[in-house]
Amino acid sequence: MTSKPIDTSRPHPARMYDYYLGGKDSYPVDEEAAERVISFLPAIRTAARTNRSFMNRAARLLAERGVTQFLDIGTGIPTEPNLHQVVQAVNPRARVVYVDNDPIVLRHAEALLRSTPEGATKYIEADVREPEKIVESAKEILDFEEPVALSLVALLHFVSDEYRPYELVNNLMAPLCSGSFLMLSHVTGDFDPAGWAKAVDIYRKSGVPAQVRSRDEVAQFFTGLDLIEPGVQVVTNWHPEPDQEFADEQVPLYVGVAQKP
Repeated sequence: MTSKPIDTSRPHPARMYDYYLGGKDSYPVDEEAAERVISFLPAIRTAARTNRSFMNRAARLLAERGVTQFLDIGTGIPTEPNLHQVVQAVNPRARVVYVDNDPIVLRHAEALLRSTPEGATKYIEADVREPEKIVESAKEILDFEEPVALSLVALLHFVSDEYRPYELVNNLMAPLCSGSFLMLSHVTGDFDPAGWAKAVDIYRKSGVPAQVRSRDEVAQFFTGLDLIEPGVQVVTNWHPEPDQEFADEQVPLYVGVAQKP
């Protein structure tokens, strides 16, 4: 796999997210931008941690329901357990395709490719705004005649309306057969509009087309799909673990999982 050089002259959302999680795969420019966001939006650390927990819960739930194929777009820097580790613990034959456009993720892709002998993983360097490229490459590992779980976790708030995010999701779901799933998480400004307006400004000045959305706007991504109970919810209200760490916090993150009829 080859990749474009890593740009350390301006922040990147994958590296900032890794910093929020307490990771080490960031540069001073990322850490400075992340600390600016944290200074007026401390809930972003909690949002990052609860988002990872949601990904694990949602992926495990779908694997337990018999889904054996996963297409994870906007993978980010590997943080254990990675999605394939979660689903292959349920079914070692599960196959996972990871997609990201950040060269630092490519550099860590080896960690994403440590599949069980029975299963398979693949890494694609591509942007969510290239759905045709993603689908064609994913077909090398995934059988689109069988259900696939499309994972768009903490991704679409980096796709502003000018890039037609609802159309992108439709284009990614269209080739998937009946019985496939969409699992999605998205930050919201519903609880702190001023703080998130400042955060969006920092991302946009870094060249990232960030945009937060309301609960109704997040719910629109599931149009035409059958939502799994309890529907689109704040992350801490979606199938919470009994010992959930942030049960009493109003985390600014909406999540949901839905099935294609």
